[in-house]
Amino acid sequence: MKKPIIGITMGDPSGIGPETIVKAFRESDITKICRPVVIGNFTILKQALNICNIKLELNIIDNISEISAQPGTIDIINLNNIDISTLRLGEIQASSGQAAFDYIKRATDLALQGKIDSIVTTPIQKESLKKAGVEYIGHTEIFAGLTNSENPLTMFEVNNLRIFFMSRHVSLRKACDLVKKDEVLQYIKKSILALKQLGIENTTFAVAGLNPHCGDNGLFGDEEIQEIIPAVEEAKKAGYNVIGPIGADSVFHLAMQKNWSGVLSLYHDQGHIASKTFDFERTIALTLGLPFLRTSVDHGTAFDIAGKGTARATSLIEAIKTAVKYTD
Repeated sequence: MKKPIIGITMGDPSGIGPETIVKAFRESDITKICRPVVIGNFTILKQALNICNIKLELNIIDNISEISAQPGTIDIINLNNIDISTLRLGEIQASSGQAAFDYIKRATDLALQGKIDSIVTTPIQKESLKKAGVEYIGHTEIFAGLTNSENPLTMFEVNNLRIFFMSRHVSLRKACDLVKKDEVLQYIKKSILALKQLGIENTTFAVAGLNPHCGDNGLFGDEEIQEIIPAVEEAKKAGYNVIGPIGADSVFHLAMQKNWSGVLSLYHDQGHIASKTFDFERTIALTLGLPFLRTSVDHGTAFDIAGKGTARATSLIEAIKTAVKYTD
């Protein structure tokens, strides 16, 4: 069977993305499981090699057909879109935000053309994007806009735990306001369908509670009674294997212990805290509902250590492995 072609975007050039890429190619022979190609900047990657004191060959290619996928070599589609003499590592810069967007745009174009099978992303910086005038707030929004995909799903995977998120980058107050019966029901259905498309067995899918102890029958919060329970009951009647709400202080632990297919987190930090506390570096983000699969490291640009050569590649290696795992 032919190994999948995985496009790896270089992320914000001012952050640790380039360093994690060169370390991933040194520390793991990813060419054994896929044909990786970096969409980025040759000069920045060369600088990362020097920072990390790594000796690898950089092979610039113009066409995907030229991928060598050889150990010790990084194949790169070179976007000569940033002046390294003005690059300031660890700082917010409009030029870095624009460059990061350009890498994502090129990778998306290649995926839509069927030239790469999946995309793996390294971190971008939201303020740098804004400074560059990019209209999107983050990766998921960029991919949705570039592919005309409506409200794609975010899923975290770590070990046998899979978490979906009903809301992402909104305030906690707004996230609570979004917990309505129709929204919860829609996300239950979309999440279970996404799991099926990934080939994951249809075992129990759980919905987290919003309030402490799920509100204790309305003593402190009635969202469970008014919105969440009715959504779960309707989903059950429609044939979905779903339970809940289950208190957020225990649902993620139970999901791992019982090997449930997934959990619906009702807001951003609820599921982030659970997965990252369990294993920060091996928590991988997947974006589902796009015309292609996208996986990502789940850490930021780490400006505080950019350029020091101390960034770790564990998360990127796991993101690549996850992309291969779920790529047809």
